[in-house]
Amino acid sequence: MTLEFTPSERSTIGIEWELALVDADSGDLRQVAATVLDAMTDEQGDLDANLRQELLLNTVEVVSEPRRTVREAADDLERAITRIRSVTDPLRVELMCAGTHPFARWDHQKVTDKKRYQTLIDRTQWWGRQMLIYGVHVHVGIEDRDKVLPIQRAMHCFFSHLQSLSASSPFWGGKDTGYASNRALMFQQLPTAGLGFQFNDWDELEHYVDDMLHTGVIDSWDEVRWDIRPAPHFGTLEMRVCDGITNITELRAIAALTHCLVEHFSTMIDEGRELPSLPPWFLQENKWRSARYGMDAIIITNAAGDERLVTDAIDDLVTDLAPVAARLGCADELADLKVTLRRGASYQRQRAVARRNAGAFDAVVGSLVKEMRAGRPL
Repeated sequence: MTLEFTPSERSTIGIEWELALVDADSGDLRQVAATVLDAMTDEQGDLDANLRQELLLNTVEVVSEPRRTVREAADDLERAITRIRSVTDPLRVELMCAGTHPFARWDHQKVTDKKRYQTLIDRTQWWGRQMLIYGVHVHVGIEDRDKVLPIQRAMHCFFSHLQSLSASSPFWGGKDTGYASNRALMFQQLPTAGLGFQFNDWDELEHYVDDMLHTGVIDSWDEVRWDIRPAPHFGTLEMRVCDGITNITELRAIAALTHCLVEHFSTMIDEGRELPSLPPWFLQENKWRSARYGMDAIIITNAAGDERLVTDAIDDLVTDLAPVAARLGCADELADLKVTLRRGASYQRQRAVARRNAGAFDAVVGSLVKEMRAGRPL
């Protein structure tokens, strides 16, 4: 099979943000996505360009246009959220984001009436029905197909940085899982999900896709759900690592880190420099460690097996990437990662709220709703 890659303008950025719809009084999920989508559809039947349907009826996704800067992409999302609130506020529905809802029951959720979603549930059964999870996807434009796979391999080396910073799913069904990102390990249970394979050239990727189609594993490329994957029709590399991010300030900061890393590796290719890589077994271990321990993870940093505390690595990374951020116009956003380093990631803040409120998970939802409204970590 030929997998056509349509090049994009270099280092343009797009962001997708999955949002939960929660009851303003109980904090439980509300199945009102169809109402929101209907209200955001024009007379010609076209849905608002910055809004998308998702698997479950408790979810809407806001998406940006392809932009040159993180700030412009985030502004698209904020404008879309303002429009959504004009529908949800009268319904006493709040917007919330985290990798998982702290106490909602997965078996109480309704699936969107769409063939692709029904097919997914029919195939994946129990695991598919449990996908009560939320994430953030960041696309970065790449101008040359030959750069995509080397940059993808390099980005895997910083998987744990992104996962630790965004980790926001410590609770599941009213229980503390002991993990910073329970979502990360749940999502990889789906076929073709998880870390994915690392190919040396595009022909190998096309051969993989051909095999998957021939054997019926997938019906289209979109069903390859790797944590980091090429998006050939957009001409981007798509980072799907992050848990749902609770507020726009942290979303901009983590998007800026992603943006800078891709541009940095693209420049390294231009200069003929070797990009970083890690053996697959170290990548798997780093994913587990960052999912389990979050900001306290000791990550493997190179093929020799050297290790480092992830927060120290992030702190140095912010400094190292500062010139790239200045060039991309996201210096302030990248510097905001220091806020998360000081105040803790969302999973830490959620656990603190639970402790202060004798384990009351509705209080945790309340804190997540407040962070979404405030636009910053509280």
